[in-house]
Amino acid sequence: MKKVILSIAVVVAIGLTSCKNEAKLTETTETTEAVMEIAMAEANFGVRGNCGMCKTTIERAVNGVEGVANANWDVDKKKIDVSFDDTKTNEMAIHNAIAASGYDTEKVAGDLSAYDELPGCCKYDHDMEMNQTAPKESEGNSEENH
Repeated sequence: MKKVILSIAVVVAIGLTSCKNEAKLTETTETTEAVMEIAMAEANFGVRGNCGMCKTTIERAVNGVEGVANANWDVDKKKIDVSFDDTKTNEMAIHNAIAASGYDTEKVAGDLSAYDELPGCCKYDHDMEMNQTAPKESEGNSEENH
């Protein structure tokens, strides 16, 4: 009889302990998510480039920076939008990563040896406008209509 009572007590103790740990796990997860929301920063700036291959290379360079959560380069606007953890990186590190891959940004000129290694379709005009608000064709059409 003593063994049965002892066994029941052990099972109840284990059950209560596991429920208590589940509550702690949920609380820790919520705290971590709140901290992640606070630490995220966003940046957008101009990057020179021409095509879909440029997009792949530029985004790969940015996503290779520790702390970057998301990068999207707009081919038409010559502009990149980046979300990153500002406790792990900063905007200049992102500019430098893009420049190291051969592309000019608003703040850093692209590495010329990396630029020379780019495919022919990716050899952009070093004087092209960046961070445009609308594609050039739209602007041209509106001027013609006036």
